[in-house]
Amino acid sequence: MPEDELCVGRVPIFQGLTRQEQLHVADFVRPVSVDKGTIVCSPGQSVSRLLVMHKGQLKVSATAPNGQEQILRTVTDGDVVGERTFLTGHRPVDLVVALEDSRMCVFDHADLSGLLRDYPDISQRMLRTLSDRLSSVERLLAAITSSDVNARVAAYLLDLPGSSMRDGIATVRLPMAKQEIAAYLGTTPETLSRRLAAFSASGVIDLHGRRDVSILDADELERVATPR
Repeated sequence: MPEDELCVGRVPIFQGLTRQEQLHVADFVRPVSVDKGTIVCSPGQSVSRLLVMHKGQLKVSATAPNGQEQILRTVTDGDVVGERTFLTGHRPVDLVVALEDSRMCVFDHADLSGLLRDYPDISQRMLRTLSDRLSSVERLLAAITSSDVNARVAAYLLDLPGSSMRDGIATVRLPMAKQEIAAYLGTTPETLSRRLAAFSASGVIDLHGRRDVSILDADELERVATPR
């Protein structure tokens, strides 16, 4: 893989390393490509791995006691999956499925353990990443448990991964169909569409086609996302 496409250079947990150290870490990477719909990781599997997303999108979900799927998060370019199982030593408990054709760099946990001995900063950044994710989950949980659908939608938009810049404005991409997003937020597709349209009309966001959303006023989204 060309140096400018190193997976380890795209992920916060490895960005504290020098370029030479990143190249050393990359020696332990195994490139993997999967088609849309492929099960990448399943609950209880015996082989634990750290997945570094290079391109594409994954859905992480769990099965609720009633048998229904609970979508936990989506993963896109530069994000990681599997750091929790590595840090706890437990087997995976979530189902990870490719939402689109995807490429990733895979570390076996045995190799990762050795790298952490050489570069302890990686483990500190892993914990920081998990802490940031927990903060996002707590915000979304607070919004979802409130009766305010606007708060749920605002919190969801703020925490979408993989923002890019378009004319100097952060733009995120809705990772799933509106029906799935609505189910995740505990509302209906029609209500979700109305809330997005209302945010757009008030100048908080700008909608581009069916999937791209520009965040024009993040402070206002933050205000709406905070239940009172």
